[in-house]
Amino acid sequence: MEQTVSKSKSGGKSSIQKFGTALSGMVMPNIGAFIAWGIITALFIPDGYLPNEELGSIVGPMLSYLLPTLIAYQGGYNVYGQRGAVVGSIATFGVIMGSEVPMLIGAMALGPLGGFLIKKFDQAFGDKIKTGLEMLVNNFSSGIIGFILAVIAFYIVGPFVQTLTDVMGQGVAWIMNAGLLPLANIFIEPAKILFLNNAINHGILTPLGIEQAAETGKSILFLLEANPGPGLGILAAYIAFGKGAAKSSAVGASVIHFIGGIHEIYFPYVLMNPLLFLAVIAGGIAGTFTNVIMGSGLVAAASPGSIIAILGMAARGTHLGVILGVLVGAAVSFGVAALILKTSKAKESDEDFEAKVQESQNLKSQSKGQTAAAPTPVMAGEASSSQNVSKIIFACDAGMGSSAMGASLLRKKVKEAGIDVPVTNSSISNLTDEEGLLIITQKELAERASQKTPSAVHVSVDNFLNSPKYDEVINRLKNQ
Repeated sequence: MEQTVSKSKSGGKSSIQKFGTALSGMVMPNIGAFIAWGIITALFIPDGYLPNEELGSIVGPMLSYLLPTLIAYQGGYNVYGQRGAVVGSIATFGVIMGSEVPMLIGAMALGPLGGFLIKKFDQAFGDKIKTGLEMLVNNFSSGIIGFILAVIAFYIVGPFVQTLTDVMGQGVAWIMNAGLLPLANIFIEPAKILFLNNAINHGILTPLGIEQAAETGKSILFLLEANPGPGLGILAAYIAFGKGAAKSSAVGASVIHFIGGIHEIYFPYVLMNPLLFLAVIAGGIAGTFTNVIMGSGLVAAASPGSIIAILGMAARGTHLGVILGVLVGAAVSFGVAALILKTSKAKESDEDFEAKVQESQNLKSQSKGQTAAAPTPVMAGEASSSQNVSKIIFACDAGMGSSAMGASLLRKKVKEAGIDVPVTNSSISNLTDEEGLLIITQKELAERASQKTPSAVHVSVDNFLNSPKYDEVINRLKNQ
């Protein structure tokens, strides 16, 4: 009976994680567009820094047409490549024109739906098309399916999503008016450490924040998950009171977290002592409470959650409040974490920390609907083990956070060794198979990367912050 309950909970958690990953996977590749919209809004609306009626006219069309279409395109592409992207975009234009509110949520539904339907059509009829008619059938099938979805979206989905958006907006307004918004961090902070951070931020808070910012010029919702204060407090506590590898690595991790905006870096430190969940919750509540009192808000989503990005997106006149929200969140988190670390009887060994790093990586893989991969050989692939390396690519799921950090660390080592080999980062989905590649991934992503680039040399690491395998890569490059 207990096993059945356990499996049920695990399955439910996995389903939620997969759903959240799908939502964030549509928004994250388009964060640059959201930032551009935020900058234009902050500068050129009537209450902006440089009010300009002509340039301010860009704000509305970007929000109503560009952003939903980009989300839908990405959602369709994630399901079924270019054909899915086109059909998803056509369908979404129906929901855009069938409502009076920005259709970010509608785009998240119709983009993948369009990709799914055209995929099923191709699976059902692809092998039945007569030779010479492939292009004709492909073009007309995507056009007809897109047309039908657009009409349905215009008359049914648009009004439904508008009603849903209004209800959600009223719910958020009620929570804010009741002064209960800080309590949201009771759920947000633990969920982040279970690698639902992107799902919460980009899948839920960003669409609602965009709606609010369009009406009021700013939204506090952009700060609920992105506030780096609680994580900074945890790392500062480890710097002051930690032991072993956790203490020695916390300084570098705090820079990556606070300046680089890669919050995943502090998750293993919390997992190492589960009582620290109380510290991040307390810090999150304190930071949000401060932002509520100060009337803080951002004009658009800050991604990554770097203090630089957050201040860059801060609405006019709210910079002091945003800074205080971060500092108070960090101070409260530090105080609670320091008390826990000082009174904890558990001894933190280097092995414990490495185990929690691996546990954190396994949670990340589960959040992407994967299972934790078995260790991969340092230089995998007999066929390619003897080839000279002409390019190194550090690959992760999104190609933005951990891969960029790993590439930066390895690039520095390559330069110090006097080796002339370029080091870049990429998402696994954008990898292309070619000779001379050396691909570095985290262990849970190694299998996907090797399937995508079977001719490359593959290296898998546990901890992208400080892996001994980087030195093995350098030695290989020196000897080739």
